[in-house]
Formats: sequence, C-alpha cells, structure tokens
Amino acid sequence: MPLSLEDRCNAIEECYEFMLAYAAQGLPGDAGTQSGSQLRDFLRRAIEALTGLAAAYQEAVAEKMLEPADRYRAFLAVLNRDASDSLAALQLVEAQPALSSQLIDNLNASIHLRALLTDLFLIDEILKPAASKISV
Repeated sequence: MPLSLEDRCNAIEECYEFMLAYAAQGLPGDAGTQSGSQLRDFLRRAIEALTGLAAAYQEAVAEKMLEPADRYRAFLAVLNRDASDSLAALQLVEAQPALSSQLIDNLNASIHLRALLTDLFLIDEILKPAASKISV
C-alpha cells in the first residue's frame, strides 16, 4: 500500500525527533536496548518514506494542476536531491552494526537531513492553501 504524503512526512519527522532524544542518551551502541530497537524501526520507516518522496510530491502537484509548473518542477528537483542525499545518509547509518548516540547526533546535524525537513515544511505550507482552494 503506497504511503500518503502525510504518512511520509510523519515518518521522517518522527524519526528525526526520536534521533534527537536518542542522541541525548549517551549510548555507546544500540544492542540490547529498547531505544536502540526503536531507533532502527524509525530509521526503516524513514527510509521507506524517503523512497519515491519527490515523485509522490510531483504527483500531488500535477493532480492539483498547480502553476507556474516550471517553478514547482525546479523546487521538486531540489527536494529530490535533498531526499536522495538524506536517504543515502540514513541507509549508511542503518547499515552500521552499532548505533551510538554520537553517530546519531552526527546524523541529526547533517545539512542534508535538515535541508530535507525544511523542504518538506515549505512544500507542505504551499500545498495546504492549494488543497483548500480546490475543495471549495
């Protein structure tokens, strides 16, 4: 079942928020900890949400016939790059045998992940008024 845009955004934001809390714990690794298994679950969900994210937004923009189309295409290209870069970072971290708080803190600081979150906040705010105009 495909993820909705809202589900995708929630998974990414929840992962980031959980990682902030995990980083503050000062753990040397995730083995044998409840928060470690939760972290891996959040990472998997965020990775799933990032896969095809820009295409899902492209679909929403096309469905709503938003204009000017060239401006949306340009921004969606940025979103695609940021999502791809963030996906690569999340996949690299998830593949590690031990997830220390320091490793997760470094991931949280990643400019790619922060740019992605900002992209999502921006496009969501833009799409909200578009959705209300269409349903009127």
